[in-house]
Amino acid sequence: MDLPSVKDAFERVVKKQKTAYFKASEVIDKMLLEIEQTKQGMMMMDTTGAVGVDGNGLGEREGGGGGGGGGGEAPTGFESNHRTALLELNTRLSNMAPVGQISAAQKELNAALSKYGKVVDKAFCPDISKSCRDLDFDPALINQAIAQHFYREGLFELGDCFVSEANVPAADALKDQFLEMYQILEQVRHRNLQPALDWATRHREELSQKGGSCSLEFQLHQLQFIHVFQKQGQRAALDYARANFRAFGVSHFEEIKRLMGCMLFPRKLDTSPYADFLSPSLWDEVATQLTRECCNLLGQSWESPLYVTISAGSMALPTLLKLARVMANKKAEWATCKQLPVEIELEKEFQFHSIFACPVSRDQSTADNPPMLMPCGHVLCKQSINKLAKGSDRTFKCPYCPMESRSSQCREIRF
Repeated sequence: MDLPSVKDAFERVVKKQKTAYFKASEVIDKMLLEIEQTKQGMMMMDTTGAVGVDGNGLGEREGGGGGGGGGGEAPTGFESNHRTALLELNTRLSNMAPVGQISAAQKELNAALSKYGKVVDKAFCPDISKSCRDLDFDPALINQAIAQHFYREGLFELGDCFVSEANVPAADALKDQFLEMYQILEQVRHRNLQPALDWATRHREELSQKGGSCSLEFQLHQLQFIHVFQKQGQRAALDYARANFRAFGVSHFEEIKRLMGCMLFPRKLDTSPYADFLSPSLWDEVATQLTRECCNLLGQSWESPLYVTISAGSMALPTLLKLARVMANKKAEWATCKQLPVEIELEKEFQFHSIFACPVSRDQSTADNPPMLMPCGHVLCKQSINKLAKGSDRTFKCPYCPMESRSSQCREIRF
């Protein structure tokens, strides 16, 4: 999905829309000003020249005859002046050409909007079925992945509703795995660290066996120490440090020294060199680390597998749609290919293991073309070795050293 191009096209539409709006407002304001000035001028005519006084003190309409003799049909002076003012107003408004000014800006807006629609249609293809391969999926496994996603995101009511409607087996096991974790996280958000400390202490050996560290337990004790120091004072904080920091004296000696130093500022910790101990980000880091350790203990990945799958699929979708369209034009079916004929570019967070690329052919290794270790220690893909050996067990020279090898002496390796 080419989001940058969509964003650029959208920003152009917004810019043209603002230009059209300001241009229309400017033209309308000028027209209103001309109309208002003409109105004021006509009112001045009525006020200053409505009644004239002759020498006898008798009122007489301007431009009218003194007598009552015929011809009352002729326009009076007021009517003539008003008509002249309106004709001048009409001329000025015509010279302004308001329709032309507004339509020019509107045409530019319509052109940008039309291009934006084409960019959106190109980026968001409504029919994504062309990018799918005809594979058999087990609906039970998909439902289980969805239910697990709800539970691991803490949406337990939604997960229970989905499990009930989809009849997902072993739902209680999925729910119980994450229920305790979210109960502990809820207490951490309320600045209650005791449940998290009890959990970390209880599973210390298991976490160590699974590759975890004692950093989580120390971070919890650190936050608890600062909390005790602020609420109960220096003596209580020192007693807490003596009771809980002994096991971390070697691995976190520098951090403990800083914690002892902050006790010199009992009432001014927020303005001291140790003010970082009060940062709210420390609580967020502890919550994140706790989530990671809980998932590690449960044998689950840090992020939801369903979320990772959908995110990676959305990134690969534009390439797959283009591939399907190109191969359809060539009257070929890409769904029958054993491997993709093009490389799918994904972000680094979606690369979970090393990918070997043959230094000779530059192709990535696959199940049919695995990396092979030669006796000299260099690694090539199987197809490159077969080409060097010309399809037989004859000796060939390594491309990177003088040593010779046979294809039978090469063995497959796994990263």
